[in-house]
Amino acid sequence: MVSEGATKNVRKRSYLPLKIRETMNLDAWIKKYKNIVVEGPIGVGKTSLTKKIADKYQLTTLLENAGENPFLKKFYTDNEKYALPTQLFFLFQRLDQLIELTQADLFETNFISDFMLEKDTIFAGITLSDLELSLYRKIYENQSSQICNPDLVIYLQADPETLVERIKKRGIVMERYISKEYIVNLSN
Repeated sequence: MVSEGATKNVRKRSYLPLKIRETMNLDAWIKKYKNIVVEGPIGVGKTSLTKKIADKYQLTTLLENAGENPFLKKFYTDNEKYALPTQLFFLFQRLDQLIELTQADLFETNFISDFMLEKDTIFAGITLSDLELSLYRKIYENQSSQICNPDLVIYLQADPETLVERIKKRGIVMERYISKEYIVNLSN
């Protein structure tokens, strides 16, 4: 199920919600949903689905680049110590991407991304101490006002065992250190 401006469940193979397929032609769909986000926990298939939709409908992609985060591998081995720098790096990386897109004429370009800025605050709430979270929220609130909300959010879900299996299968070295407990926390 997909909803405008809200996060809902959707089957991975359903590129367009039935409601949209039945009531809109492609031109109307493209005009209505300029800013589309595919979200969900790590390993659920956000990037794969984002790329498939982008290819099918010639949309500009905005993809998370976790490999650029110099703190992420350390975070996976010591969540407590590296949570704040990891979160701040992702926050600023995503802000830079979104601001650049906004400046490039957001209203003329349809785009789809595999991340939603608002999800960063959820991760921060899971991983940061109260004091760190307070600082993070101040930075987030100060910076995020420059960003437009998505027109459509597609939220993917899978059980923690499936996520762990997919993470292992894709074989990204730094992801070997992700604990199953962390995956379960993200899934709840």
